[in-house]
Amino acid sequence: MSLDENLDRVVARHAELSNLMSSGTPPSSDKFAKMGREYAELTPVVEAVNELRQAQAEAADLAGMMTDAGTDADMKAMAEEEFSALKEKIPALENKLQVMLLPKDTADSKNALLEVRAGTGGDEAGLFAADLFRMYQRFAEAHQWKFELISLNETGIGGYKEAIASISGQAVFSRFKFESGVHRVQRVPTTESSGRIHTSAATVAVMPEAEEVDIKIEDKDLRIDVFRASGPGGQSVNTTDSAIRITHIPTGVVVIQQDEKSQHKNKAKAMRVLRARIYDAERQKVDDERAAVRKSQVGSGDRSERIRTYNYPERRVTDHRINLTLHKLERVMDGELDEMIDALTADDQAKRLAEIK
Repeated sequence: MSLDENLDRVVARHAELSNLMSSGTPPSSDKFAKMGREYAELTPVVEAVNELRQAQAEAADLAGMMTDAGTDADMKAMAEEEFSALKEKIPALENKLQVMLLPKDTADSKNALLEVRAGTGGDEAGLFAADLFRMYQRFAEAHQWKFELISLNETGIGGYKEAIASISGQAVFSRFKFESGVHRVQRVPTTESSGRIHTSAATVAVMPEAEEVDIKIEDKDLRIDVFRASGPGGQSVNTTDSAIRITHIPTGVVVIQQDEKSQHKNKAKAMRVLRARIYDAERQKVDDERAAVRKSQVGSGDRSERIRTYNYPERRVTDHRINLTLHKLERVMDGELDEMIDALTADDQAKRLAEIK
């Protein structure tokens, strides 16, 4: 289907929805709400279509003036100038519309579950994992998203072995989804007396937070064990069996939750994490089976892939997937991630556009 045919289809559907919603016999509330969401999604596309078609009509009128023998020299010069500007504007508008018409990732509108784990590098890796976790928390706060700590396993010296959080707000997953992978840091650890630069790593996994309608988990498929929670070094932090270990038998996914003193609260948090992990695994499986289609994340989507390096001596951050380097490390670690994420999103869109052209 050509771009023009696609645009005609969108405009017709937008008009159809408008008529249906303004008719005298409204559909059921659920159906009406669904139509309202679709209408709202199509409205900016139709506005862009109107802008493109107005520009095309103006260009056609100007082309006529330029070839009309009756047009005086001054008018012809003005028409040529305006025509030249429109010839640059029209391809940009067409590209904008092609991006707007790209198939949407159905998970983009969902909340996200963020998992950060220390990788290679000992204590320094744990400290870096804590820095990354705080970076994402500041990024979420800057966008007024809710950042809820689910689980935290500390190293005892200010670092994190593992930290899990739920981030909720508008289109959260669409902004976080490119962060999955291995993040590497190059810096002089505070514990290093000789001033030697060390390289450490942390692994980030971002998953769309699944709702019960997204993934059905049967009680018979779960094995739930309860035990006494323990803190760093094995000391007991609870005198009751409140910690929960849930195993999803069909997939082998295991989640342990022991941060809360209530067994009920630990189970509820563990189920949120379990549901997200299973939903994410199913999405990954679908991606793998579509060999001809790019994965939903920039790069291979493999979480063992090194995606970014944070170099403290040179105060720079480099994303290896798009070869982008920003010389503002402190601001990035303070949560200013939009420039990096915008570039990753644009790269993803360009690659998907190339596949359909």
